[in-house]
Amino acid sequence: MAVAQPKLEKESEDCSLLPLVHDIIKCMDKDSQDVHQDLAKLKAKIQEAREQISTMPGIDSSPQEQQQQLATLREQVRTKNQLLQKYKGLCMFDVPKAS
Repeated sequence: MAVAQPKLEKESEDCSLLPLVHDIIKCMDKDSQDVHQDLAKLKAKIQEAREQISTMPGIDSSPQEQQQQLATLREQVRTKNQLLQKYKGLCMFDVPKAS
């Protein structure tokens, strides 16, 4: 799971549209012919973002289903934390002190 985190950060950086919009505005201010090329880049970036969104896990679940999954996971975490606290308090093993 730790391996997937940097990949997600990189993908989110790749979906930034503001630099492309800025370039388009600059080209329009200069009456440059590069506007069409920059618009094509923007269109490609938007399409790439749409594809990434459609492949996200849980995108096919309704908000109610996602809330139910979240509640279930929170309950599991709460139960596991309670068990951990219980087992920590048992002190089943006597650890000899180093002398």
